[in-house]
Amino acid sequence: MTHASLATGMVLAALVIALVVVRAAIAYAHRRGMMDLPGQRRSHSIPTPRGGGIGIVVAALMTMPAALAVSPNALSTVVIGALAVGTALVAAVGWWDDHRSLPILPRFGIQLLSAGMLAVALALTGMSWWRVPVLVLAGGWSINLHNFMDGIDGLLAQQVIYVGLGLALLAHAAMQPALATASACLAAAALGFWYFNRPRARIFMGDVGSGTMGLLIFALTVLLWRVDWRLVWPALILSSSFVADATLTLLVRMVSGRRWYTAHREHLYQWLVRSGFTHATGGACYLAWNVLVAAPLALLAWARPMWSVPAFLGTYLIATIAWIATKRWCLRRVLNKGRHVAT
Repeated sequence: MTHASLATGMVLAALVIALVVVRAAIAYAHRRGMMDLPGQRRSHSIPTPRGGGIGIVVAALMTMPAALAVSPNALSTVVIGALAVGTALVAAVGWWDDHRSLPILPRFGIQLLSAGMLAVALALTGMSWWRVPVLVLAGGWSINLHNFMDGIDGLLAQQVIYVGLGLALLAHAAMQPALATASACLAAAALGFWYFNRPRARIFMGDVGSGTMGLLIFALTVLLWRVDWRLVWPALILSSSFVADATLTLLVRMVSGRRWYTAHREHLYQWLVRSGFTHATGGACYLAWNVLVAAPLALLAWARPMWSVPAFLGTYLIATIAWIATKRWCLRRVLNKGRHVAT
C-alpha cells in the first residue's frame, strides 16, 4: 500500500470515527442529563447537550499516533507516546469536568503536566532543556485559550478544521508526511464533529474537546517548529484569530481589575452575538479573517522566509486593531438598541 493510500485511509477513518462517536455522545448526554442551560453568561437560547468533543478525541487518538509512527519521516516513539498520553489526560479531566465541575487548580495542573510531558519528550530527543518551561507555559495557554473560544455554535470546530488543514499543507511543503497526515486527521475529526455542532448545534464540544484541541494544535505547531523553526511563523499566523481574541480579552479584563478567571461574555465572538449577529454570521466573521487575512499572510511567511517575522507581527497588529474597532462597533450597536450590557 502506498503512503498516499494509507494517509487517505487514516483521514477518512478519523472522519467516520468522529461522526459515529459524536452521534453516540448525543444520546449519552441526554441520558446522563449533561445539558448546558441558557443563562446570562452563555450565548445559546435552548438547552443543549455537551461532551461531543469526545468524538474528536477518540478519532484523534485512533489515527494521529499511527500516522506519526508509520508514515515517512516518522517521529520517535518517545514523542508519540508523550503526545498520546498527554492528549488522553487533558481529555479525561475535561470529560470529568463535563460531568461534574472540577476546581481550577487540578485541571490546570493536569494541563501543565500534559504540555510538560511533550516538552520533556522533545528535550530527550534533542531539544534544548531551557525551552521546556517556555513550552509548558505556551501549551497551558493554548489549552485554555481554545477552551475560552468555545462559546458559539461551530466556531471552535471550524477553527480546528482550518488550522489543521493549514498545518497539513505546511508539513507537506516541508516534506514531512507524518506530520501532514496527523494534521489532516485532526481536521477530518473536527469536520465529523462540526456536522453536529454547526448552527443550530445539536451538541456542544465541552471541555473534553476544547482543551484537547488546544493541546493538539499546540503540539503540531511545535513539531513543525522542530522540523524548521521558520515554519512557526506561518503556523502562528493561522491561529491568529483565536490567539488575538483570547489574549486581548484576558489582558483587558486583568487591567480593568475584573475577575479574569470567571465566566464572562467579553470575547469578540460573544460581543458579535450580543450585538445581534447569529452564531452562523459570527462564525463567518472569523472564517473571513482566516481566508482573507491569515491565509495570505501565512503563505507570504512561508514563501518568503525573510518576511516571516514581519508578516507575523503585521498579522497580530492588524488583528489587534480589528479587535478593538469591532468590539467598539458591537458596543455601540448594543447601546443603540437599548440592551443591557453585562460585564
